[in-house]
Amino acid sequence: MALKNVILVSYDSVRSDVAYSGKFPGIERLRSEGVTFRNCVSSAPVTPISHSTVMTGLQPYNHGVRHLFKEQLDRSCDTFAALLKREGGFATSGVVSCPGLNAWYDIGRGFDIWDDEIPRLPDGTDPLETVDVKLRGQALKRADLVIERSLGQLEALSKQRRFCHFMHFFDPHWPYAPPSEPYDVAVNNPYEGEVAFMDHYFAQWIETATERGYLDNTLIVLISDHGEDLEGWYPNDRGGQSNGHPEEAGHGCLLYDQTQMVALVFWSKDMSRREVETQVRLVDVAPTILDLLGMPALDRSDGQSLAGAILHSETPPSIPAYSETFYPREQNEASGGKFEWTRDKKSIRIDNRYKVIMHVGDEELEVYDLEADPLERNNLASAEPSAC
Repeated sequence: MALKNVILVSYDSVRSDVAYSGKFPGIERLRSEGVTFRNCVSSAPVTPISHSTVMTGLQPYNHGVRHLFKEQLDRSCDTFAALLKREGGFATSGVVSCPGLNAWYDIGRGFDIWDDEIPRLPDGTDPLETVDVKLRGQALKRADLVIERSLGQLEALSKQRRFCHFMHFFDPHWPYAPPSEPYDVAVNNPYEGEVAFMDHYFAQWIETATERGYLDNTLIVLISDHGEDLEGWYPNDRGGQSNGHPEEAGHGCLLYDQTQMVALVFWSKDMSRREVETQVRLVDVAPTILDLLGMPALDRSDGQSLAGAILHSETPPSIPAYSETFYPREQNEASGGKFEWTRDKKSIRIDNRYKVIMHVGDEELEVYDLEADPLERNNLASAEPSAC
């Protein structure tokens, strides 16, 4: 497989069960001709943290971005885009659509162009000055503008010897108010309407990029950075007052599967459809991209290459998947103590079978058998001990 170029596509806030529902023609086009990883785990339910992991192949405790708007990417970290530019002479560009990927974070390190223009919030304030993910979600480029900007960048990139491009969609983020047109997909709720709107334009982008030859010898990697808890719209939702977690509004505070299980699809013209059930992680994306392009590995990486699974149908080793969130305490600090749910969390997901969630700062532990309890309702750590 002779792959010259790479395009990384991010479907922000898209749950894996929705992404893989078969409803959306854009993602289904890639899945029908590429390799789908059915069980991919995000490192964090917050956009800049998760994307930093994707770009660097490092977990948050190594790349340094651990809050919504406190840290920039550690200067010692390399990104796969910077390595491609430095070692392979790649031309690089990206178009992003939300405050969480603003150039301030330096997540776009290695990109010659990083189009992070977004509008101000409806009340006229700067979205970069709030850590409330709901408020920030109202500042975005819509999908139609993302593909317009992306195709413009690709026209220039395609004239270069090799290129790396990043395109990021933010439509499925709260407030879930999809335009009624132009998608023609049966959806169950406004959140799926947002996904359908975004995916409609991505499907258009695929057709145009194919016609113009941009996808010849090009690898497409589609991810979602985290999922979404819809407070009861789906059976495994845990957020909302009625579910006992009023602190969770979409994503950020909890580490259950509805926010941690994400989409991961690799596509090129020479691939064949395959689905991989083995648990993998978003931290594996950067090492895999570099391997598939025949480039040197990052000097530091917490991930593993999935190239063997993609090219040779090998079964990748199932490595425990780490996730974290320090968003609850950040919300409390930003609100002057009014956000009362302050327990940060870390978790380990093991072999698609077990989940352990640790509450930072106290001794509470949650343990779930995901095979017997896929909704994560029966905390084995709180069960009554057996009689001796």
